[in-house]
Amino acid sequence: MESNKAKILVVDDVEVNRFVLSEILSDTYEVEQAANGKDALAGMYGAEQKPHLVLLDVIMPDMDGYEVNRIMKIDPALKKTPVIFITATEDERKGLAAGAVDFISKPFDPETVKLRVANHIELALYREQLEIMVEEKSREIVESKELFLDTMANLIEYRSLESGLHVKRTKELTRLLIHHMIKTGKYAEQFADNDYEAMIKAVPLHDIGKIAVPDNILLKPGRLTPEEFDVIKTHATVGGQIIKSLMINDRDTYLNHCYDICRFHHEHWDGLGYPDKLTGENIPLSARVVAVVDVYDALVGKRCYKDSLSHEEAAEIIRNSAGNHLDPLIVEAFMEINEEIHALSSKLLE
Repeated sequence: MESNKAKILVVDDVEVNRFVLSEILSDTYEVEQAANGKDALAGMYGAEQKPHLVLLDVIMPDMDGYEVNRIMKIDPALKKTPVIFITATEDERKGLAAGAVDFISKPFDPETVKLRVANHIELALYREQLEIMVEEKSREIVESKELFLDTMANLIEYRSLESGLHVKRTKELTRLLIHHMIKTGKYAEQFADNDYEAMIKAVPLHDIGKIAVPDNILLKPGRLTPEEFDVIKTHATVGGQIIKSLMINDRDTYLNHCYDICRFHHEHWDGLGYPDKLTGENIPLSARVVAVVDVYDALVGKRCYKDSLSHEEAAEIIRNSAGNHLDPLIVEAFMEINEEIHALSSKLLE
């Protein structure tokens, strides 16, 4: 049965010291022991519930308390765990500089031990609860923002006389393609470095700039004039501007991907796209992936200005666009799983 008590780890190479501290604290806390630094670290790494506080002897063989504390401070899972040094020396400055929150001197005074431990346990639990609350609020804000933007994207698709499924199809096809590329090592490091899950979440916003395109152009059943196509092309720039207006700072990975996809998914590998005529890998990776998926879905989907093509016809057009319109490596990945793409697309078109 899991204990509701706060957990304390006592680390000391002298058994009697561990026993005394355990006797002082075990009525109030769940106390675990380690006879040396290596065992202490191994126990903390393997524990599902990390200790709320570590009482750490300074002078121990093989690995002293300062070294144990140093290792804890560079480990993401342990660096916030408060450490109280237990020592017979008075070198408090060195310990505090190393990140300890307090000292307990030997021989132990039971009341002093209880008071100091209680103070730091209370602070640790308060901080833990505060971090949980902040994380929950942050998640709520992020989810609300993503829901709002996804709703806007769906509204634009409804306005385009789509069912809104273009948004879902492009997102799910992008997910399938990115996961395949990671498995096969195509841009795998770049996807990992750029939070590819946030990239996938950003896909539905790719055409948000169409909100600024007049109905008589957006819904025109026939071929567009050059002037009308120039208006259509503004959706990439407008989409980027909309996303920029939502940014509080440049550290929001999700909105950065939204911006890159909105503004650059009509750029061409050979530099003949729009709006900035970027070339090759100067085009953000997220936009290059969405370009492939967006072209495919536009080809196999029925629109007010065109009938749908078969999967085979669309795949051949994608293949022939490698190196001019589309990134050749992404096209290669697309062709490797084109039957899976077809199956998922057909399912989502139903």
